[in-house]
Amino acid sequence: MSSPTAKSLPEPINLTRHHKPTGLSDRVALGIVRVLRFSADLFFRKRYGHRAVVLETVAAVPGMVGGLLQHLKAIRHIRDDQGWIRTLLDEAENERMHLMTFVEITKPSVFERALIMTVQAVFYNVFFFLYLFAPKTAHRVVGYFEEEAVISYTRYLQEIDDGYHENVPAPDIAIEYWNLPPTARLRDVVLAVREDEAGHRDVNHDFACTLAARERTATA
Repeated sequence: MSSPTAKSLPEPINLTRHHKPTGLSDRVALGIVRVLRFSADLFFRKRYGHRAVVLETVAAVPGMVGGLLQHLKAIRHIRDDQGWIRTLLDEAENERMHLMTFVEITKPSVFERALIMTVQAVFYNVFFFLYLFAPKTAHRVVGYFEEEAVISYTRYLQEIDDGYHENVPAPDIAIEYWNLPPTARLRDVVLAVREDEAGHRDVNHDFACTLAARERTATA
């Protein structure tokens, strides 16, 4: 029997979790993400740091949009949100910190900063209306998007380990945010970010499943 004061080790994250599409909504969500992934692969190839800057710009949008619309829905129906608002806003803040961290690491060019603004403007409006009219699909999009993020950061780690990317010191903003040791390096940052993305993946897939269950109940 373990000691009452013993602490259990954290469970390792599941790097391979994939939600198998079960209907049209899921297939649409997966199709959207595959288009985004193809575009990112075509443009950035293996420049994972620069890819992270642009993709984290996109990833920081859904939590804020979802939090806003869940807030409005909760006050419109005068009901409890069951923690969804805070979870989504925390996700948006976390993704913003990912962006700020990789901006410090990669020092994006003027062109890439312009691309960030363009991508954010387009994606915000598209995702806003998607969440407004099809929140289940919107959460599934994020779930699939985060699946791809876990894959990308896993490949980034491998590239660092293989010496293709310099394992530079972690920026101060990352050390403070993730409470990393002062000697932390890029590899430690990518590990922390990948764990965050896996958490967002699981939360959004679970939210989508919850909304799907509510739809089935409503039509039963």
